[in-house]
Amino acid sequence: MPEVRLEGVVKRFGPVTAVDGIDLRVGDGDFMVLLGPTGAGKTTTLRLTAGLEKADAGRIVIGGRDMTGASPAVRDIAFVFQQFSLYPHFTVYDNLAFPLRSPARRVPEDEARKRIEEVAGLLRIGHKLQSKATQLSGGEMQRVAIGRALVRRPSIYLMDEPLSSLDAKLRAQLRIELKRIQRELGATMLYVTHDQIEAMTMATHIGILREGRLVQVGTPREVYERPADVYVATRLGIPRINLLPAGTLPLAHAPARTATLGVRTEHVRLVDRPGNGTPVGEVRRIEHLGDQKHLHVGLGDANLVVLVDPHSPLDAGDRVGLELARPLCFDADGRRLDA
Repeated sequence: MPEVRLEGVVKRFGPVTAVDGIDLRVGDGDFMVLLGPTGAGKTTTLRLTAGLEKADAGRIVIGGRDMTGASPAVRDIAFVFQQFSLYPHFTVYDNLAFPLRSPARRVPEDEARKRIEEVAGLLRIGHKLQSKATQLSGGEMQRVAIGRALVRRPSIYLMDEPLSSLDAKLRAQLRIELKRIQRELGATMLYVTHDQIEAMTMATHIGILREGRLVQVGTPREVYERPADVYVATRLGIPRINLLPAGTLPLAHAPARTATLGVRTEHVRLVDRPGNGTPVGEVRRIEHLGDQKHLHVGLGDANLVVLVDPHSPLDAGDRVGLELARPLCFDADGRRLDA
């Protein structure tokens, strides 16, 4: 699979700059996920890559060829949209066969059947090939939409929040299946979502977008543990990272310009017998989540969410000592400082 590069790509819609100078490389076989809230420029970036929108500046290079001004038809890209967009009067087989029967990319029927059966097996919808699209569940319809892209065997797969309209159980199943399929095919994928769980569980690399700008790119672990700034730190982690004014908790060797401490829920340790100088907070609320428990601890005017053992006997009103492990330090502009 070829790599894809976006070099200084800009897209404006009137006075609004939707994509603002993005530089991005999606390597051969990468599963790149663009993560950001609504309006961050995720879908516009996909549409620019596909040729559905024309860039105002910059270059789009696919497989070493400059495709900036090329039409979508010659870019050899398959696009999976958020909505299913199936032909309701077609069977599953005919929906999957449709891109293989187009005049521009016609494939012999024997080869098409082989591809369709292979992809249907990967997606576990082989038993539905003769069913009409209207007879399928939501999860099955989305699998068919994904399968229609897979049978094409394009240079790159673009996916625009394809799981967002599914219920939680189906999303979890298809996350696993999509990652499995991507590995088995060695496919290059550019996938956009606002769901941090999708990003963390599927991506080989995550790109964090903010107001059309690419803030940080790295592996899920790199972005989680070494966020470039406060914005990136808050995009990953459930519950959100605790952000506290510097000085709320004692921290040795904190950089001089530290204005904000970032503390993940798993990086706070409770102390049974706090010594002198150990900050003490009050448990204000408890969330029981089955396999884990979150304590909401008040520390003066600040509130801290702490991950604890689900069998912890603590209750609201209890007082606990607090110690930090691996906190993040940010300056007044929100940029992370190296401790």
